[in-house]
Amino acid sequence: MKRIPVFMIFSILILCFIFLSCFPNKAQAQVQAQLPEETISLLRSARIQPLSQPEDPHNFSLQTLDGAISTLSAYKGKVVILNFWATWCPPCRVEMPSMETLYQRYKNRGLEMLAVNLQENPDAVRSFIQEHGYTFPIPLDRNGAVGSRYGISAIPTSLIIDKEGKIIGRVVGSIYWDTPQVFDVFEALLR
Repeated sequence: MKRIPVFMIFSILILCFIFLSCFPNKAQAQVQAQLPEETISLLRSARIQPLSQPEDPHNFSLQTLDGAISTLSAYKGKVVILNFWATWCPPCRVEMPSMETLYQRYKNRGLEMLAVNLQENPDAVRSFIQEHGYTFPIPLDRNGAVGSRYGISAIPTSLIIDKEGKIIGRVVGSIYWDTPQVFDVFEALLR
């Protein structure tokens, strides 16, 4: 029996690899998808950092202040602001009234606001929310596991998730969510 030289086997493997790499699979094609330039411009004008390649969010299930279970995957098809915050955080407290304004303006058009509280006593959070009259859902990340999965290292941090369920923008720090520039972003995303 004749033996095939080792260099020929390696040559064939290398050629196969080169050939297959010329045809990206579906997963690679999705990773290469980019945000439209118009969306990038709108996000930037609103002080929201655009992600040039949208990311898949981590699904989670957390209990909310009212005892319901909030699962991120349940909001697919809607635009979601996923905000991480705490009552003791001054910048978080500053941005929350404008978050409520944005939520009230667009909630009937498909905007969801999930303000995930990080590791606080539910009674303290409930008291704060009732005192200020906020109406958006408040999931409780009691052990910080969800915040860790998202790599949250500063609060407030907000992620913008589009109707396809992709993270397209990030805000680290507080912003005013009730400016014309922010309204323009959500008008475009909710179309």
